[in-house]
Amino acid sequence: MSDDTRTEAERDIRNLLARLAHLADDGDIETYVQLWAEDGSWYHPHYGEMTGRAAIRESLQKRLAAGGQGPGSHMRHAINTQWVRFEDDDRAFSQAYWFTMRVEGKPVLSNAGRYDDELRRTPDGWKLFRRSITIDTD
Repeated sequence: MSDDTRTEAERDIRNLLARLAHLADDGDIETYVQLWAEDGSWYHPHYGEMTGRAAIRESLQKRLAAGGQGPGSHMRHAINTQWVRFEDDDRAFSQAYWFTMRVEGKPVLSNAGRYDDELRRTPDGWKLFRRSITIDTD
């Protein structure tokens, strides 16, 4: 992979992951789900593992309906201290720290942890293939 291609791919991956964070707060379920690979998987210590877009969609719908995230929840996801490593031209890994804040009145830290992501290049661009979420408990 040339330096220019790598720089472009890394930018696309960072934008994809930032877009997912925004969409989790905005509640646009269909756009959120389209950023995942068809056979992608999502693991969260409280919700378990979901595999495939339909399962990921259903899990997000439940979280939005419960009011823990999405419009009206005053929840904001943020990603920081991220790195990206390429396995080859079509497969990459990213690790980033994340936190969520409630922004009703004075912002308050809600949760923090780490995303361990695997991404795949598809004919439709980079897609999130696997996300494992770690929540800091200390």
